[in-house]
Amino acid sequence: MKKLLVISLILFSFCIHAQTGIIKGLVTDKQSEIPLEGATIELFNTQSSKGVVTDSDGYFRLENVPVGRQTIRVSYIGFETTTIPNIVVTSGKDAVVNINLVESFNQLDEVVLTTETNKDRALNKLAAVSARQFSVEEVNRFSGGRSDVGRLAANFAGVSAPDDSRNDIVVRGNSPTGLLWRLEGVPIPSPNHYSTAGTTGGPVSALNTNMLKNSDFITSAFPSEYGNALGGVFDLGFRKGNIDDYEYTAQVGVFTGVEVMAEGPLGKNKGSFLIAGRYSLVGLLGVGAGGTAATPNYNDVSFNLDFGKGKLGNFSLFGIIGNSDIEFLGDDIDEDDLFSAEDENAFVDSGFGVVGLKHRILIGNSSYLRTVLSGSFSSSEFTADRFIDKDTPQERTILFNEADNTENRFSFSTLFNSKLSSKSTLRIGVLAETFGIDYNESTREEQPDSDGDGDPDLFNFTNIDDNLSIIQPYIQGQFRLTEKLTLNTGLHGQYSSLNEQFVFEPRTAINYTVANNHKINIGYGLHHQSIPLPLLFLNENISGSLIQTNRNLDFVRSDHYVLGYDAKLSNSWRAKLEVYYQDISKAGVESFPSFYSTLTEGADFGFSNDKVSLVNNGRGFNQGIELTIEKFFDNGYYGLLTTSLFESKYEGSDGIERNSPFNNGYVLNLLTGREFKIGKAKQNTLFFDTRITASGGRYFTPIDLEASQVAGFEVTQDDIAFSEQYNGYFRWDVKFGIKLNSKSKKRSHQFYLDLQNVTANENIFARRYNRLTNEINQVDQIGFFPDFGYKFQF
Repeated sequence: MKKLLVISLILFSFCIHAQTGIIKGLVTDKQSEIPLEGATIELFNTQSSKGVVTDSDGYFRLENVPVGRQTIRVSYIGFETTTIPNIVVTSGKDAVVNINLVESFNQLDEVVLTTETNKDRALNKLAAVSARQFSVEEVNRFSGGRSDVGRLAANFAGVSAPDDSRNDIVVRGNSPTGLLWRLEGVPIPSPNHYSTAGTTGGPVSALNTNMLKNSDFITSAFPSEYGNALGGVFDLGFRKGNIDDYEYTAQVGVFTGVEVMAEGPLGKNKGSFLIAGRYSLVGLLGVGAGGTAATPNYNDVSFNLDFGKGKLGNFSLFGIIGNSDIEFLGDDIDEDDLFSAEDENAFVDSGFGVVGLKHRILIGNSSYLRTVLSGSFSSSEFTADRFIDKDTPQERTILFNEADNTENRFSFSTLFNSKLSSKSTLRIGVLAETFGIDYNESTREEQPDSDGDGDPDLFNFTNIDDNLSIIQPYIQGQFRLTEKLTLNTGLHGQYSSLNEQFVFEPRTAINYTVANNHKINIGYGLHHQSIPLPLLFLNENISGSLIQTNRNLDFVRSDHYVLGYDAKLSNSWRAKLEVYYQDISKAGVESFPSFYSTLTEGADFGFSNDKVSLVNNGRGFNQGIELTIEKFFDNGYYGLLTTSLFESKYEGSDGIERNSPFNNGYVLNLLTGREFKIGKAKQNTLFFDTRITASGGRYFTPIDLEASQVAGFEVTQDDIAFSEQYNGYFRWDVKFGIKLNSKSKKRSHQFYLDLQNVTANENIFARRYNRLTNEINQVDQIGFFPDFGYKFQF
């Protein structure tokens, strides 16, 4: 009996020990970004206290941590102590947490105790207003998100994305073309499969969320290191691989596809590798998805090789390469297909890639220099063969649309960051980019029959093989004027070689702590962005010669004004209110009275092909108020309520103020989730998440049915452009699943089922002229759609 008891205790002890994981990471000074040696990390909410200190490189490793959500406290002499909650610990993968500590204002010799979570603050210390940090755990947790960072951002205040078919991001009423994507400190093209030239969104993201570290999303008055954008900034970074152990992940999902990932140590200087590859599940199964019966095939490979700390600093090599293709065959297409027509065979191929070399070296005890060299490309090919006299003895096909667009980009970015004192930080840098443009697009749409062959002429509206350079120097400083008052200010410059225009842009933000846990934020930023490249290089037929009459257009200008109030209601609750106004000028409009403005572009896959001889006389404005109430994950549940009331207007050359196509008027998001610990040792988790989204419909230009029937193609009533509004958008998503942690091995499993649009609400995709039936048809977005996923980590 005694032996049996001893054996039982040993087995029980083994199981308890095995149901643990590891928390590790890096602790740095937030101002200088230099690692802190000797910082103390303590594990909270456990029966026995655990603690470690960081090594000479700022790293720490907490072992035998119970699985589930855990909290750590990080302290260092002379720095404000911070608490990091909701660290998800599993038996299958080490939990990596990187912490930035803020030096105490008065250089105290004792620890200053605080109990604040930093999730609501941007990682970029100079992003003081309209900025939000997001985590990979959030991307994968929220229901309806498809593990897509673009769709995650749609849950934040000020963002509108009522489109089930694409992940375009409308920030505060700005066109999606105003969004800046950055990866590891350099701008990149749209990181999406099936993206087209000049756009920033797509149907399927090429960003593998398992590769990402915590990143920033900024919606207004950006710090001075960001330029050539009017709407928002997605500042993303790849995480490092595991520097201690080899880890693997296998995953499958409807939209993410079939995925394998490996990571582990590299070299002897705490280097690591991280590499992941994905292929579309629907492509393997040969079925349609996302609003079409056609089968989308896409794949991507992502990697991050960190070579560790050496005598010459730290080098890392990162990249993404993705490809996608799809065939829309008219005989297999339904009349309500979102992307194609019954009288066409269309073929789409696209590619995306970025490869960069990053170098970081410490200079003294409080400064560093970071340099990134990168090359990227994006390509899209589209061919459409139109059936003439379909289903008759005279049936034939002709080439109707053809596009072959490629953009190559080489970027050089260097940044010097120095902590001058505990109260001031200086950052100075420059970004230089060279674009190689090879656009060739032709169409018969809305063209005359000049040669009398019975078919519209095939007109080449873009034929360009050219290049341009954009150079952006900047300087920025953060000054803690008092313990309650912080000033962020800087200057950004922007130069284009295409028209030799150079502009200066002042940026300023003030944070003032009114009382404990209550802050006021004020921000101003002047921003410029070039006209989308597909518009700059349009051909115009002048006396028989094709001339690019838009290439000398100036930058579009936007002044951003922001006033915010931030209240931390408790350790796990916060509320934020922001009011903003954006004054836009120098938009491209036609030289004669017209409704058109370049501010209306970016609502779909392409751009206008007949807007030539434009001038910079267009104006517009965006204004609104936003409210965020957030319950950070605590006691097994979380909640997020965001609402935005906004107005987006513009003026064409006719001087008439109109709604922009992005003027939804309001957006409401409500998200909540609950976790339940299950199993004898409470090592497993049952989870439930749900999201409700509602927004106003988009404004559109009504179709002139009689004129369309005469012309044979869609003709809109441009004199009343964007005067009608689609019905409001509503969608309810429900997600549930289970996380299983192995009792005896380093393994974990996760299953989920994500029921999207559970009410099967009929949200409008578009109203468009059907040339086969000579009617105006309404096409709805994706109805009820079940998504699922499985992840195995070991």
